[in-house]
Parts: sequence; C-alpha cells; structure tokens
Amino acid sequence: MKTPLMDRRSFLKVSSLAGGGFVLSYVLGPVELLAQPAGALDNTARSFTPNPFIRITPDGLITIIAKNPEIGQGVKTSLPMIVAEELEADFAKVIIEQAPLNPQLGPQFAGGSLSTPMNYDLLRKAGATARTMLVEAAAQTWGVPAGELVAEHGTVVHRATGRRLTYGELATKAATLPVPDENSIRLKEPDEFKLLGSRVGGTDNPAIVTGQPLFGLDQKVPGMRYAIYQKCPVFGGKVVSANLDRVKALPGVTDAFVLAGTTDYSGLLPGVAIIADSTWAAFKAQRELRVTWDEGAGAGQSSAAFEAQAAALGATAGTLLKEDGAPAAALAGAARVVAASYSYPYLHHATLEPMNALAWPTADGGIEILAPTQTPQGAQDLVAQTLGLAKEKVKVRFTRIGGGFGRRLSNDYVVEAAALAQKTGAPVKVTWTREEDTRHGFYRPAGWHFLQAGLDAGGALVAWHDHFVTVALHSTKEAGRGAGMSPLEFPSRFVPNFRLEQSIITTNIPTGPLRAPGSNALAFVFQSFLDELAHAAGQDPLAFRLALLGADRQIAPPKPPGTPWDTKRMKDVLRLAAEKSGWGRKLPRGSGKGVAFHFSHRGYVAEVAEVSVAADGTLKVHRVTVACDVGPIINRSGAENQVQGAVLDGLGAAWLQEITVEHGRVAQGNFDQYPLLRIGDAPQVDVHFIESKHPPTGLGEPALPPLPPAVCNAIFAATGKRLRRLPISKHDLRRA
Repeated sequence: MKTPLMDRRSFLKVSSLAGGGFVLSYVLGPVELLAQPAGALDNTARSFTPNPFIRITPDGLITIIAKNPEIGQGVKTSLPMIVAEELEADFAKVIIEQAPLNPQLGPQFAGGSLSTPMNYDLLRKAGATARTMLVEAAAQTWGVPAGELVAEHGTVVHRATGRRLTYGELATKAATLPVPDENSIRLKEPDEFKLLGSRVGGTDNPAIVTGQPLFGLDQKVPGMRYAIYQKCPVFGGKVVSANLDRVKALPGVTDAFVLAGTTDYSGLLPGVAIIADSTWAAFKAQRELRVTWDEGAGAGQSSAAFEAQAAALGATAGTLLKEDGAPAAALAGAARVVAASYSYPYLHHATLEPMNALAWPTADGGIEILAPTQTPQGAQDLVAQTLGLAKEKVKVRFTRIGGGFGRRLSNDYVVEAAALAQKTGAPVKVTWTREEDTRHGFYRPAGWHFLQAGLDAGGALVAWHDHFVTVALHSTKEAGRGAGMSPLEFPSRFVPNFRLEQSIITTNIPTGPLRAPGSNALAFVFQSFLDELAHAAGQDPLAFRLALLGADRQIAPPKPPGTPWDTKRMKDVLRLAAEKSGWGRKLPRGSGKGVAFHFSHRGYVAEVAEVSVAADGTLKVHRVTVACDVGPIINRSGAENQVQGAVLDGLGAAWLQEITVEHGRVAQGNFDQYPLLRIGDAPQVDVHFIESKHPPTGLGEPALPPLPPAVCNAIFAATGKRLRRLPISKHDLRRA
C-alpha cells in the first residue's frame, strides 16, 4: 500500500477551546486541524466532533486521540502511550477517544504493520511539545526559570520548593503561549521512559469482557433496517432473474430488489438485496430466495485445473524477473543439484466477525457510514465513486474490528450498505452469513514454485533457480493483488548465481493481502527448501542459514530511502531463538525441531518449532520459540500478544486450512470445512525481543511467516517426511 507519510516538519499549533483549555494539533500542509468543541463516542455510537491529538481541559481531563482503526493489533492503546510518555501524563487517568475519518489527522488505516513506524516520531513530538509548554506555563505562573521545573505524572513540580501544579490548572495559561521551535523540543532518551516498554492492558479490555457494543455487528441507529445482499456463487456472475415477489411477501421483509453492479470487483458486485425488520428475518428470507444467475466463463474454473496448468507452465520457460551470475552454468557444474516443487493453496481470512456495515442517508444528499473497516479512506473513496457522490458527502466512522488480517482492506461490504441505504432512503445494516463471508472473500493467492539449487563440494549454496507460477484476476500481464513476488526476495542477493522466472494463470478468483502478504507463503517455500539443502549438504540447518547470511552487512533497499536488509540483526535473532529453544539437544524418537527466519515488514524474526509425531501420524506442536528485533517495544503486553497471535494464526493456516474452487465457486462454507486452530492444539509460545536502537516497526505481521516452515522442518526432523505442499493435514505423517 502506498500511503503518504505525514511530513515530519509538520508544525504544531495551540488553539483555545471554548471555556478555556489547551489543545495541541498538527497543521498538515495547507489544511489546519482546528480545535472544536469536544464530543464523545459513547456505547450507542453517537457521532463526535473531530479532535486534535491532545486535549487538556481546566478540570484536569487529559484526552488523547486514537487515530487509526483498532483491529486487535493494539494501536488504540500503544499510539496514545507514545503521546503520554512524552507528555508525562498518568496513563491510567488518560481518556482515549477513537477518531473518525478525518484527513487532518493524517493517514488512518490498519495494514502493513505501519501504524507504529508512521506515527512514532510525530506522536513523541506532539507529547513533548505539550509538556514543554506546560512547563513554561508553570514557570511564568511562579516567576521562576523553566530549568528549575520538571513535569511528572500530569503535574509540573518546582524542584527547589516542591510546589506543584496540575496540567488542568496550567491548561488555560498554556493555551496563550507561542509554540516553541520544533528543534528546541527535547525528546526523552530511551532510558528515561517510564511507560514505553512496560505492560499495559488494552484500553478496550474492560468493555470487551463486559460485552459493550464496540464492534460493527453491535451497532444500531434509530429506524435501522436489516439486509442481506446475495451475490453469484461463481465469481464474475450476474443476476438474470429472481423470485422477488415471493420474497417480498415473507414475514418481516420490507423490500427486495436487484442491483446491476459490476463484475470486475472494482466496486459493488451484482446481487439481490433483501431488506427486513431484523437480521433473522433477512436470513430466513434468503433461504427462500431463488436466483437465476449468468455464471459466465468462471463456471469452468477449478483448483484441479489450476494445479494442472501450473504443472504444465512449470515445465516451460517463464518471464525472466531477475538473473545474477550464470545460474545455468553453475547448476551444471554443481557438486550436487537438488530439485523440488512447492505449493500453497488459496486461503480465506476467516475473521470471527463476518463482514458487516451500517449506512444511512444524510440531509444533504450524502451517506454516513459506521463500519469495521481497515481503510476508512478507501471506504469513502469507493462509496463516493460508486454512488456518484462528492467525497465530502460521504462521512465515515469506524468501529473496533473483530478480525481483519487484510480482509477489511477491501470495502465491498461497506459499499453494499451504502448502496442499499441510498436506494431505500433509510438506515440499512448489511450482515453477511458465515457462508457468504467464506465464499466471497479476497483470498490469499495460491502459488507454485519449481525450484533447483546447486551446492558446491563444501556444501555451500552456489546456484538457485525458481520458476514461480502465480495467479491473476482477469489479466495475464502481471500477478494479481497479493500474488506477486519481489525479485529481491530472499535468497536473492545472497546466492551468486540466481534466476527467478514467473508464469501467470488467469482466474476469476479475487485475491488480496492476508496477514504478512506474500511473506506468509514465500517463507514456507524458501525456508523449507533451504532446510532441504542443509540436509543435502550434511550440515546443521541453523549453521547452514548463518553461513548463507554471511558477513555482517546492510543490503540496500530496492527503493531508497527504504529499510536496508541487515544480516547482523537476522543472525542475532537466529542465534537467540536457537539458544532459548535448546537447539541441538537430543530429542526422543518421533520428536524434532525446525528453524526458520524471515525479514518481513521491516522486522527480523526467527522461530524454532518443537513437535512430535506419534506412530499413528498424530501431530503435536509443543513449543514455538520466537526471537524478534523490531526496534524498541512500545507496549510489552501488546507486543507479546501480537507475536503469539501471529504464531497461532500461522499454525492454523499451515496445518488445517485450504480454499478450493469447484465449478468456479468456493467449496468451503463454514468452520466445519475451513477449521480454525483449537485451543487443545495450541503450542506454548515463548517470545524474546532484542530491543535494538533502530526505529520501531510494526509487529502485527513479521512473526507469522517463519512459523509454517519452522513446523514443517520440525516434522521432517521427527519423521523424515518432507512436506512441500500445504496444508499439513493433507499429509500422512505416520512413520514407516
């Protein structure tokens, strides 16, 4: 996702609230975020007035705005923590408010593990500037030099006399002061941090455990109607006819109609809407709905056909993406050549909260939306374009999200609610069934890799050839959304003779990013194949990887000034994971350990999985040891939660999950056919951080990619069976 970063030189402005107070806000380019009367987002989802990042009122209330969608990654807690640290606020007493979509707050989205790196410096400066001005307000109040004062826990203290003023008492005075030059603001040194790096519970935790209406499914507005919107089960199909009269006569149904939509997945899909006075009435009526579909060309597609096409393409020459050295000659002259084919299936996001959205017409002819979206800006753009509205006529507020993993980067469910609200002239809440959610996703793409590698007489990797077969939607020119691979993907630049080719299968299956897009599949292939090569070379898999990483160095990013690939940081996490896991210790028969690493979303992560396989083939994953270098940790509880969640997410997908296509439609419908990991199968996950001085990265995604290969490599160590195709559950693991 290419999202512009807020200009680091954005300056700060102080404005007065009605009735006095101190408000700190950013001025972003030509558009100023002005102070406005405060409001609140309460449990009935009433709207609130946009606020700047920090609000301090004379009665002592400190409010910090959470700008990005909360999807379980913890940013509603961690981003305000950054502000509070520099502000010297007592975080236990801070009020956190979720902002609506407001371009004056800068980019607001949840994706790419970018919330922390995009906002860390900006929010520190916001807090530090406010602290500096509060100290100056106290200095002027007491007539003493600011250097004699210190801010602590929401107060300013005069060291010499012990006098103390609260931020509330200083707010009105601070609002009259000029903003100091940005270069004069002193940020804390890391060893001065009191809050960052500590353990803080999620700000929404009490509301979650008491069942408060935080999520999209919980939202209600007066006069709301309930809807389902049924699309063709074959991707790319459209409506021919439907028994609308029969459906309209059913109990609780207020209307039913067809929308033409578009079949190219750029907006609203063709479908049949049922509007009812309850979700249950809409769902019951859907059972009686009979639609004749024009299924189009997609009806002939299937996973079996894709598999056969990939095999045929893999045996031919593909489009050259990158070549270093002379890979053909190096393979021909290698002491040993290893060839293998790896593949992975389409995957569904399987969010526990199915897709839903609420929309209603506004008096000015626009639409207001309340939805669990990862990209509120994208929702605004799509609705405006689809409904022919000016962007300013589309207001978007976003709720806490009950799982996204990249699925809610797409806003198809949001535009459905908006279109139905526009047509009916009333508030409409669209709710998908679990089956619709499973069968109308934007799937993690399937892929196939036809690999050859050459080892020299000493067991060093000297040649690598990958023919990558991927998928595209309605196009053979480039890989589909989430289906591509960078020519610089590891081990590119680490092997002297390297060749990457690509071939594309055209499908009607929409694809999109899933947690750690690209990396979640590629790490399985490359780290598993490296394990094969280590065993072929007669080397310890850990030592083989360390040797391949080579000397300590930083490899330039593909597009400066991006993040370089630092071999020392990767070797450090590998060694730490090995040490903490007891790598090299002898295990009983039927048990094994596997190691893998990956550089993903600027984070360095290595993992060691320990498994056992019983004589009957029953797999048990006992422990996963994770070592991460993602820079300084903001919220230790949140960081550990993200790593553990990524490991469990990756394990469930690698072990159990697969989306298959039959006659142009997804065969799976509910969790009986697309199972999630059960608690009894969850391993112990030990998390270790190397808190380097590098800039912080996100952590929602980097810990997932190493998990599938680490587990598969451990299975090989336990059984001697090499798994080159996911999911694991499709394999017979019984020992010979």
